[in-house]
Amino acid sequence: MYAEERQQAMAHAVAARGRMSVADLASEYDVTTETVRRDLSTLESLGLVRRVHGGAVPATALTSLEYGLAERDSARVAEKEAIARAALELLPPAGGSIAIDAGSTTIRFAEALPRDRRLVVYTHSVPVAARLALNPAVELHLLPGTVRPTTQAAVGPETVTALAQLRVDLAFLGTNGATVGHGFSTPDSAEAATKRAIVAAGRRAVVLTDSTKIGLESTVSFAAVDEVDVLLTDGEIASSQRKELVAAGVEVVVA
Repeated sequence: MYAEERQQAMAHAVAARGRMSVADLASEYDVTTETVRRDLSTLESLGLVRRVHGGAVPATALTSLEYGLAERDSARVAEKEAIARAALELLPPAGGSIAIDAGSTTIRFAEALPRDRRLVVYTHSVPVAARLALNPAVELHLLPGTVRPTTQAAVGPETVTALAQLRVDLAFLGTNGATVGHGFSTPDSAEAATKRAIVAAGRRAVVLTDSTKIGLESTVSFAAVDEVDVLLTDGEIASSQRKELVAAGVEVVVA
């Protein structure tokens, strides 16, 4: 395989999988890690990938582009399910209250909620609500607002006003990016306003995200790192990223 062909294949692989490590690319294309790093530098200069610690992510993951829910739901399924299961350990006792944000990982969290523990749940996400409506232990409250087709979640002044009246034990959120400098972020300002209100509504806030979002910055910040109590992610988070986030004031839990 010529270098140009290999680089094209790498770009397609990174785009399809969301993130690939240098070691995985070296193994898949039977080249040295030094060759992979040179290839990734070339691809980054062409705007096809973005290099991150230990590998690469699609270039579009670091712009204002926002993938639809169906596309995001099919990526890194095993990691998201592990994060969702681990989040169950943080649930309040029976009778407690939680708010659940929109997102592909929070949908899996909603699906995993126990059917034998009574919980009061508030959400602005139509897919989350659809799953919880089938759970006999959940007292479900669907928040008002205008539903965005991209995330299938209600946003806008009505949503923010309704959230401002709430105080729940725990708020579970998704994110499109997480860095110490820019905090937790998302591409859309209306989504950011809703997420900000969800953080404020919770006595504690928990962000559920796979490790590909860590180190990325989306357009609008909805919470500083120290405004979130727990960041729950998968085992591919780089140790340097974890240390930096912990030093900034958030507890990092690995599923």
